[in-house]
Amino acid sequence: MNQKKILVISYSQTGQLTNLVNNFTKPLLENPQIELFYKNIEPVKPYPFPWNLMKFMDTFPESVYLDPCEINEFEDDENDYDLIILSYQVWFLSPSIPITSFLKSDWARKKLKSKPVITLIGCRNMWVMAQEKMKVLLQDIEANLIDNVVLIDKGNSLETFITTPVWMLSGKKEILMFTKAGICPKEIEKSQRFGRALVQALQNDGEKENKSLLYGLNAVKVNIKLFKSEKIGTKSFSIWGGWIRKLGKPGSSKRKPVVMLYLIFLLLIIVTVVPINMIVQTIIRIINKQSIQKQKEFYELPSGNGDERMKEFQ
Repeated sequence: MNQKKILVISYSQTGQLTNLVNNFTKPLLENPQIELFYKNIEPVKPYPFPWNLMKFMDTFPESVYLDPCEINEFEDDENDYDLIILSYQVWFLSPSIPITSFLKSDWARKKLKSKPVITLIGCRNMWVMAQEKMKVLLQDIEANLIDNVVLIDKGNSLETFITTPVWMLSGKKEILMFTKAGICPKEIEKSQRFGRALVQALQNDGEKENKSLLYGLNAVKVNIKLFKSEKIGTKSFSIWGGWIRKLGKPGSSKRKPVVMLYLIFLLLIIVTVVPINMIVQTIIRIINKQSIQKQKEFYELPSGNGDERMKEFQ
């Protein structure tokens, strides 16, 4: 095959996404006919880790409304990239602000236009609404989404509801008897299967066909139990976020009381309304089984959750 140039874009706070990217791209890096260019997004004013609770909550309006922050611009280059790997975290059911900022930059508009893009997500468990927003961002710069790979935290929903916030606010991944926060290290290592499949596809110029290269590798699995919760959460974030944005910019003293009020409101909803909603949604899923299945299949596009090629690339 001809020499291939792959651009890898990432923003990681904890280092977990960096580890995922490194494993995902390892087979590509080992191939002499593939040249990788890693570019890490750097906000001019870095976001903290561990987070301060107030800073964390004050970030949600801009996350939801896809408002960019100021980032350090990438130096211009003459590379004509054959494929883009775009890895990102999910903030408040949206792509993280740094990744949104990159996609709204002139550099991204110039370099990603008409290029095939693979999105790589590392998150707790809710990513569907974030990916729907990502699709719009990519369409806006005329990039072509050909694959999506998602790895989620290994704990169940109840565990991660506790362990993920503790990790984000304290930096500690191990809490009492709960499953350790974050994506399972073995699953991160297994992500090398995607890199092996990409090597084969690139050898056959598969990236030029504008179709999935990572099908049959269990790339995504939508949890139908979380559909409604994601939609309700997105609606809630949008309403409250809209009000808060009108009070001033992030960090404004006028925003703080309303942000804290929303935090209290959110916690009350989680412990009261959410359990009832889960029961109602279980009944609705039974009644509308076919409709829910169609939604599931749609959100799993373009890569799907098939596993027919797993043995070939494990």
